[in-house]
Amino acid sequence: MTSKGKILLMDDEQIILDVTHEVLKFLGYDVMFAKEGASALALYKSEKEAGTPFDVVILDLSVPEGMGGKETIENLKLLDPGVKAIVSSGYTNDPVVEDFSRYGFSGKLSKPYKINDMKTILEQLIKNKG
Repeated sequence: MTSKGKILLMDDEQIILDVTHEVLKFLGYDVMFAKEGASALALYKSEKEAGTPFDVVILDLSVPEGMGGKETIENLKLLDPGVKAIVSSGYTNDPVVEDFSRYGFSGKLSKPYKINDMKTILEQLIKNKG
């Protein structure tokens, strides 16, 4: 089976990384992980330089011990102005989640993730790349 795309998932909670990895694999995506923004940036940069860039990045908004989604997207945009990033949060009333495009995000996902929501937004973003 060919991959539908390559996803970088950043979240500080191991259980979310584990479960979301299984869901994304089931949906046909290749997945790599980072626990916070600095490592997500390093991974994004190295994969881009290697010629195997990510199609979509999913960034957890709140990372208590490290760089969260808002700061990470600002840095990713400097590295790659065309980056497709989804903000992820359990706090749906956060201003960054409510007005995600103003902060440089291409979409939003609320936690806990719903598989159909994830599938839909990933398909939209990957279909519209390029």
